[in-house]
Amino acid sequence: MSHADDHEGTRRDFLYYATAGAGVVATGAAVWPLVDQMNPSADVQALSSIYVDVGGVAVGTQITVKYLGKPVFIRRRTEEEIEAARGVPMSALIDTSSENPNKPGTDAADINRVIGDKEDWLVMIGVCTHLGCVPIGDGAGEYGGWFCPCHGSHYDTSGRIRKGPAPENLHIPIAAFVDDSTIKLG
Repeated sequence: MSHADDHEGTRRDFLYYATAGAGVVATGAAVWPLVDQMNPSADVQALSSIYVDVGGVAVGTQITVKYLGKPVFIRRRTEEEIEAARGVPMSALIDTSSENPNKPGTDAADINRVIGDKEDWLVMIGVCTHLGCVPIGDGAGEYGGWFCPCHGSHYDTSGRIRKGPAPENLHIPIAAFVDDSTIKLG
């Protein structure tokens, strides 16, 4: 083997490595925009968490805010509404599943649908679980909670489905109090 053959092998190896490296860089440059476009847009990321001032919400009233394109009901319940919700036996409920991301592995008991230990505050996604209509509130329906007039779903004072075609309770979003008068959604 001559000295020239060693030199050619080294040059050939360098060309292989340089070509492979250029190919990896070119592939990465071509694939990155495709992967990057799957990320949420800036406007969606900006709305992934919102803070809601609830300092002016009186007992027995509710506000509706828009979160991730959906209405969210934030209700400050009266003592009578809390007692009515707590007095419902689990056997009377249509949906006893766990849907509260703040308290995973729980059932539809009223205490598991509120924010932390503040039993007067109820936060729910305001979309009927039947066909996506927006129920009306303020004591509507046969159970004093919310009523979806589109197909007749009745929800109680805890947002649980009690009568009608809706298969599930009103969903509970991730929510927490950050201070005495501010709720963080998301």
